[in-house]
Amino acid sequence: MRVLPAARGPRRTERSPLPDFCRLPELFALFMVGALTTTVMWLARDSTHDWPAYSVSMLFVTWLILVIAVSACKLRPWLQRLPAHLPYVGVWLLIVLVVTVTSVLARWFDLALQMQLINTGMLGFVRDNVIIAALLGAAMLRYFYVLTQWQMRLAAVTGAQLEALQARIRPHFLFNSMNTVAALIRVDPAAAERTVEDLSELFRAALGQHDTGDGTLAEELALIERYLAIEQLRLGERLRVRRDLQTLPTDFPLPRLLLQPLVENAVRHGIQPLRAGGEIILRGDRVGSGIRIEITNPLPATPARGGNGHGLDNVRQRIAYRYGPKASVDAGPQDDLFVVRLHLPGANG
Repeated sequence: MRVLPAARGPRRTERSPLPDFCRLPELFALFMVGALTTTVMWLARDSTHDWPAYSVSMLFVTWLILVIAVSACKLRPWLQRLPAHLPYVGVWLLIVLVVTVTSVLARWFDLALQMQLINTGMLGFVRDNVIIAALLGAAMLRYFYVLTQWQMRLAAVTGAQLEALQARIRPHFLFNSMNTVAALIRVDPAAAERTVEDLSELFRAALGQHDTGDGTLAEELALIERYLAIEQLRLGERLRVRRDLQTLPTDFPLPRLLLQPLVENAVRHGIQPLRAGGEIILRGDRVGSGIRIEITNPLPATPARGGNGHGLDNVRQRIAYRYGPKASVDAGPQDDLFVVRLHLPGANG
């Protein structure tokens, strides 16, 4: 039996992304651990608590953490190039080195200036500080590593959900659109051609052919117009759309295919079940640096199969992941209407 040689090529080594020590959350965590450690050690003393000694210790630890944070921040691009878990090992060695050098300098200044703030000898002072820093540094880095891995898994799950949502095109919409094209080919070839172009743009967006990053509100509204143009040919006068979107900032960053599924729900569950059709209202305005969008459709006496809640959970998850807790999605019946309101904060929001 012939054995095929293994494919040759550069092996891909996974890297463990380091936390950004330039950011306030990481700095706050470091300062809190240092302050709590200093306070616990001060309270654990058998002798009478010395407030000046506590103040000096807190100042020393604060200065020490600041030096470690700045060093880790500046060296992060180089440490991040190391393979596997070596970036974290590099940060741990950096912590030990900074604490060693800083402790030696602090003890030397105390002796040179005869301040008598440090009662232990040089070796004992440096040794104790290095041991404490090594243990706390390992624990903190382990916490950051677990937190980073959790965030990466959350991003992967959210990305998979986004891909699933983008890849989902309801078969009934596809079949209806193709039937509309077939009916228009002989009667109105130009309208049939426009419908095919609109349908291709919807497929391109839904199948993720565009960039996976954010689009803009203008791009999303253009996609909605293409969808409504297709449905307008199928439903005719039964579909009426009122737009009040003049005050919206068209360059507002927006995840792709965020609003189109909501408009599709409004058509499917609000217009299609009604013999006389109805009106969909699209409203939007600027709220500070963010925006507020409202989508309203009639509420039939007998809800369509699947209900108006189809896709809302996916939209809520995507908005929560992209904009954080300040964003909100409210949906529910109001009198004889079904209303969906989205509040999306801006960068300063």
